[in-house]
Amino acid sequence: MVSSGPAEVPAEGAGHRLLERRFTARLLPQLRLLVEECAAREGLGEPRRGEFVLAVDEIAGNAVEHAGGSGRLVLRRVGEELECRISDAGPGFSEEVIPELLPGLDGAPKGRGLWLARLVADRFAVTGGAPGTGPPGAVVTIAVRLR
Repeated sequence: MVSSGPAEVPAEGAGHRLLERRFTARLLPQLRLLVEECAAREGLGEPRRGEFVLAVDEIAGNAVEHAGGSGRLVLRRVGEELECRISDAGPGFSEEVIPELLPGLDGAPKGRGLWLARLVADRFAVTGGAPGTGPPGAVVTIAVRLR
């Protein structure tokens, strides 16, 4: 089940912070390992842990590729969820750009990373600056239930 919307997204300060890192392309492999270690320590079992780490990696990779080469990751435990927020200072986008069908089946050449992240998430949201609506940048939040 995927849900989104500002009312469902806990505040930035809520929950127990597990990891906070700024990253670039060079740091993505290390970031994957750190997210995997934190997820394991918090009790997220396989195969969900692998799916979560892959989704986080895809979102972080998008920040590097499409939003100026860097981003910021905050991983927290919020109740019985493991939540990851990735923010960037790029041009921004809205959730509407994520295809409904697997990209390639609907003619869209890109968008698989965000499509995959939304698919595996128990909670998924895109907030921040959609082009032309405010300050640049986007925040992508993905969360999975631990139990």
